[in-house]
Amino acid sequence: MLGIASVRLAETLRSSTFRLALIAIGLFGAIVLTLFGYVYLSTTSYLRARLDNAVIAEQLALQKTYDREGRAGLIAHIDQRTADEIYQDSVYLLTDSSYRFVAGNLKTWPSDLIDTEAWNFRAPTWKVEPAQRAMLRIVLMTFPNGDHLLLGKNANDLDAYTANIKTAFMLGIALICILATMAGVLVTRRTVGRIEAINATSRAIMQSGLDTRIPLRGTNDEWDQVAENLNSMLDRIEALVEEVKQVTDNVAHDLRTPLTRIRGRLEKALHRGRDNEADQELIADTIANLDGVLRIFSSLTRIAQIESNAQKVIFREVDITEITGETVELYDAAAEENGTHLNFVSSQRVCVIGDRDLIFDAVANLVDNAIKHGRPAGNVAVRVAENSEGAAVISVIDDGPGIPAAEQQNVFKRFYRLERSRHTAGNGLGLSLVAAVARLHNANVELLAGSPGLQVRLVFPTNLNPSSPKEEGETNYTGEQPKHRSTSRAVKLNYLSESKLFVN
Repeated sequence: MLGIASVRLAETLRSSTFRLALIAIGLFGAIVLTLFGYVYLSTTSYLRARLDNAVIAEQLALQKTYDREGRAGLIAHIDQRTADEIYQDSVYLLTDSSYRFVAGNLKTWPSDLIDTEAWNFRAPTWKVEPAQRAMLRIVLMTFPNGDHLLLGKNANDLDAYTANIKTAFMLGIALICILATMAGVLVTRRTVGRIEAINATSRAIMQSGLDTRIPLRGTNDEWDQVAENLNSMLDRIEALVEEVKQVTDNVAHDLRTPLTRIRGRLEKALHRGRDNEADQELIADTIANLDGVLRIFSSLTRIAQIESNAQKVIFREVDITEITGETVELYDAAAEENGTHLNFVSSQRVCVIGDRDLIFDAVANLVDNAIKHGRPAGNVAVRVAENSEGAAVISVIDDGPGIPAAEQQNVFKRFYRLERSRHTAGNGLGLSLVAAVARLHNANVELLAGSPGLQVRLVFPTNLNPSSPKEEGETNYTGEQPKHRSTSRAVKLNYLSESKLFVN
């Protein structure tokens, strides 16, 4: 225990927090020292000035008496003063030119005060015990006839008061330094303890994995908030690591089949004779398989680029009603071929800040998923509107089997596919791209169960400009003509088959 305590004390003394506490104590001590010094000097100066003013006032009174009544009147005035108890703290001594006693309550002229004008003097023989010396504030006068006058006031109270202030000052400074140092040590130990908890958690994570979390004390102070944020960051890192592991496993699984197929064909071709027609078919199939592999890597690369936020630099105001309309126009041929009725509804122009191409790709993936995984010969509705909070919303609604509630969060993971969708073409990256585009635009992707079917909502932040609703009853978008509106059905299908709009 002693060893642990010494280690903790050493850590405390080495801590930057403790050094900062010492600096703060030094600055605070300097401020207190300056303040106390000012109080001390101003108080003692005020009391000394009052005492000196009383001495000067008495000097002027004696001078007037001398001027008016002469030496005899001055002696009578001094005798009257020394006999009055009101002036018991005053010192009077009148001597002749040879400093012999004439009148007053001080019997001998101090030898230290000959030929001097000092204000402070300690008198050993005036109304005090023999072992004590009275502190006097005095003024000296010499009259025209050669007489000398010593006039003073007892300053023992001022001396004692000054000493008390000095003692209180020193004790206060010492107490402040002790308390401030103790507070600095306690605060530093608390800080070091919380930091050590974070360091211990970090070491545990490095040794055993990401499942350890920083303990909270329930105080909801700044350290608990830091711990909560770090724990949230660790949760996110753990989820990302798990996702990377899952992606790695899925990539290996999805690539094994086409690469095995390619190898089998090439090995078969290696051991048989040359046949132009068979070789051409082999080459075509091999290229198709390689295209599928390359499409997977291209999709992963594109999602990574989106998640890097690099494309935010080209964000601008875009009309998502126009973008969605173009997407629906492009997919009408694919929907018709699948027997699906594709309908686009919008009553207003809705603008957001974003990347036009990425929003187009996200909507294209949602529409493609709705057509492929919805009810055969069913209905798909695409809507653009603003909600009650002014946020822009793109909704894609189908009447298919939907997605079970337990699976709704999993479908945004890369390569994740529902069991019933494994027989259809795709690699499980479509909704991952949609989620990446949504995060890039600070938007939310919502999955809402229908009766039957599924509604996927892409909710963007609050709209930029007031909406421009069309006349009541008008529901179809009639803005700028989409670039695919006049394109033939065959060209649209070919464009969809060859393009990389979607990565599902």
